Amino acid sequence: MLPNPLATRNGRLAAFFGLYITEGIPLGFVATAVAFQLRKMGVGPAEIGAFVGSFYLPWAFKWAFGPLVDVFRSKRFGHRRAWIIGCQVVMVATLLMLIAVPLPGSLALFTGILFVHNLFAATQDVAIDGLACNTLKADERGLANGLMFAGAAIGSAIGGAGVLMLMPYTGFQASFFMVAGAILLITLLVVLPMTEPEEAPRADDGRVGLARVAHDMKTFSVDAFRAFLASRGALAGVAFNLLPAGAMALGMALRTTLAAEFGMSDAESGRLVLWSDIISAVGMILGGWLSDRYGRRLTLFVYIALMSLPVAWLGWKLQQLGYVMPVAPGSGGGAANPALVSALWMASMAHTFFLGLMYGTRSAIMMDVTTPKVAGTQFTAYMAMANLALAYSATWLGLSAENLGYPRTLFIDACVGLLSLVLIPVLVASKTAEEVDAPARRARWVAGVLALLCLAWLPFSLWGEQLGKAQGIVALFFTLFLVCAAVVLLAAAALWEKGWFTRVAPWVALGLLAIYARRWVDPTPWVQALTGMAAVAGAVLLAWLARQPWTALTAAAEPPAGQPLGDAALGAVRPIN
Repeated sequence: MLPNPLATRNGRLAAFFGLYITEGIPLGFVATAVAFQLRKMGVGPAEIGAFVGSFYLPWAFKWAFGPLVDVFRSKRFGHRRAWIIGCQVVMVATLLMLIAVPLPGSLALFTGILFVHNLFAATQDVAIDGLACNTLKADERGLANGLMFAGAAIGSAIGGAGVLMLMPYTGFQASFFMVAGAILLITLLVVLPMTEPEEAPRADDGRVGLARVAHDMKTFSVDAFRAFLASRGALAGVAFNLLPAGAMALGMALRTTLAAEFGMSDAESGRLVLWSDIISAVGMILGGWLSDRYGRRLTLFVYIALMSLPVAWLGWKLQQLGYVMPVAPGSGGGAANPALVSALWMASMAHTFFLGLMYGTRSAIMMDVTTPKVAGTQFTAYMAMANLALAYSATWLGLSAENLGYPRTLFIDACVGLLSLVLIPVLVASKTAEEVDAPARRARWVAGVLALLCLAWLPFSLWGEQLGKAQGIVALFFTLFLVCAAVVLLAAAALWEKGWFTRVAPWVALGLLAIYARRWVDPTPWVQALTGMAAVAGAVLLAWLARQPWTALTAAAEPPAGQPLGDAALGAVRPIN
């Protein structure tokens, strides 16, 4: 029998390194190996972008899985160990199910099964992080976090570059067995031998099962909403994480689709991804060291600005070489185009290095702006928003490439990636006491802006076709605005005293979320009327909120008697990622 890896320092470090490998393997497999094969099969960039974007969505909502993991426990198998085992078994099972799904004809079913796979992968991540918090010693956490990020990068290289390089010898179908086998190997060698330390029982508040989960999710949402409004830096963190952290095109599936179109073989594309992962890992280490030496805000500004340069250069190079619109892989006669391949290599290596520099620094600066009292809750929500930004970035990049061509898409991405720079100077923890009404003022401002965006949906829904090929991309961002509006209404309903608003707001929020379903129905006048009514109702409620005092936030901001606001009232530990 294998020894318990959690019993020793080296065992714990090795265990969490291995567990994070299982998180990176599926991501590399889907975003690199599968995306590459889909493009070779003739699937368009827009479909591939939506496919990869859907893979990130469960990670955007992983905070909702936390209460489930926390409430439902197993005494026999261990609290979080049981969740990890169960999630990994389902992850393996869903990967094996994909073998029987024909591509590209059944891409929708293939995407649905992978979505379920990723739901359990995100839940596993919550359980692993909880286990790390409970088992790692204080002097192990820094090294352990570095090893965990490294494990995810190596897992991505195994699932992406490793699988691509083996495909010429094994074929595409066998790759599912390889990825499932790698995850199962970690289960057998790392998770099964674990003996999880006993935990103190949770305080009994009378709620059990799903009632307790619902209560915990509501508490999480309210705490996070208050924390986001607690300071100017915290609110800026919301906008920063909802924006792409730099130009993203060469870090998403678009790089893989270009490799397929340029005539690169499986092995050549695998080498491109492998070296990208290696260089990115070097950048992560160097970027963290530089940020500690020269300051996080300055270095993050430089890193994000640099990410746009190789993306814009590749766009210029493709325009110069006359490669504008997507073409079917192999249409050039089967031989790789040396000029195109060389340009992709140069741009990818530069971009992935700058991406690595940015990665750890962004997480650290988000920790800086959290409110210590609810730091774990707030930081988890920030990371969920960052995953949501990845999801919609993958989607719009695919749409843009198919409708506007590669050079324009890369130029737009280089510009969009710079938008977050304006927020970096504001990403700083408050060092002085603010007025008690400051969080309420921010809530009114947010509600007012979202009310205007909801109203803007009306002209877009009526005359959006005038935007031509850009209509789908603009619609994607409207979806993001409407989701944010729904979240604010739900949070306000949880904070408000029971009355007409708390009864109406959840239904209006549901209506705003339902607008997303328009993509699956015909755009008849009735559909336009219903979506317009939902948007107007949301705008009316948000405009009403923009004029309210938000007394619940004001009361929460008031310090206890004899205790001032500011750093003295905020002393607490920072979270680990």
